[in-house]
Amino acid sequence: MMEYTRVTTIAEVKDLTIPELDFLIHEDANSIGMLLAHMVSVEKAYQIDTFEKREYTEQDLEELNPALDLGEAGREQIKGNPIEFYLEQMEKTRAKTIETFRTLPDSWLFERFPFWDEELTNNYFKWFHVMEDELNHRGQIRVIKKIMRTLEK
Repeated sequence: MMEYTRVTTIAEVKDLTIPELDFLIHEDANSIGMLLAHMVSVEKAYQIDTFEKREYTEQDLEELNPALDLGEAGREQIKGNPIEFYLEQMEKTRAKTIETFRTLPDSWLFERFPFWDEELTNNYFKWFHVMEDELNHRGQIRVIKKIMRTLEK
């Protein structure tokens, strides 16, 4: 499911230019480039949480942000990159995920831990959330592309 989601995300963005990747529909919006960087940071965050089974350090948060939190810092810092930059980061991060998945027993998916609001969840849900996050942001990307195309006319 994650691989199919990624293939369809890449198909949506692979031909975008830097101005298209940096386009903001309004001053508080996320650009497509920001959303792609966010997908990478979310996946890295869940690698730390589920593979390394630890809390985020200050160093982790410095590396994950501004893409994890986005906002004004994201708008200031995540721009000017060609699509190849984002695709390379996405591929490198996903390769680590898949490589690690291959080393884990299926039972790992169902290990339970406190999560949001200390409710118990498992690794299967956490990785579903990574995929769900990408799917939601891909929908945003499609909307942003439609708005850009409308403005070009």
